[in-house]
Amino acid sequence: MQRQINIKDRINQHIQDNMSIYTFTIVLFLMGIIFGSIVVNSLPGEAKQNLFNYLQRFFGEMAGKNGIVPTAMFSESYTHYIQYIGFIWILGLSIIGLPVIFILLFLKGIVVGFTVGFLVNQMGFHGFWLALASVFPQNLVIIPLFIIVSTTSIAFSLKMIRQLLMRTRKQPLLPQFSYYMMLLMGVASILVVVALFEAYVSPVLMRSILS
Repeated sequence: MQRQINIKDRINQHIQDNMSIYTFTIVLFLMGIIFGSIVVNSLPGEAKQNLFNYLQRFFGEMAGKNGIVPTAMFSESYTHYIQYIGFIWILGLSIIGLPVIFILLFLKGIVVGFTVGFLVNQMGFHGFWLALASVFPQNLVIIPLFIIVSTTSIAFSLKMIRQLLMRTRKQPLLPQFSYYMMLLMGVASILVVVALFEAYVSPVLMRSILS
């Protein structure tokens, strides 16, 4: 019970200490979503048609039930997510990684905004339901994870900058690094569930909409 209270207090303290960074990362991500949806409308017709043809082939494989192997999709999804988040985590260990973290977070927002915007633009209300089934469920978990990891990485990098370049009271970085490592391990565990959902549940939902 005491441990649960300590964890809750630590999470609350983390949010309070980094509220300004959380606000910045959330706004940056939302700007990426808006920019991604704007890009959809600015694409030339030929590019839209080529993308839509690719989606149709993908949907055809999905509807065929035998075109996509869940184990392969799980491996691909988990590898993609852990590499993306792991890269952000590693960037947090360096001073020069800060701008790259901002770029990656913004790009993630663009991808989400573009994907949903393109499906709705090309398929109308049917595309909205398809996006709701194929994009929304896993991103309901993935997006907060990206925000948390990005914010924590930025905060850790800023602490390193303050201690290395400014005359502030030195605080041991090893305990902070331990919590930073625990964050990555926790996120990696959650991503297993997300990848399983994307591999085994999401295709079923998409086939029900496509059929």
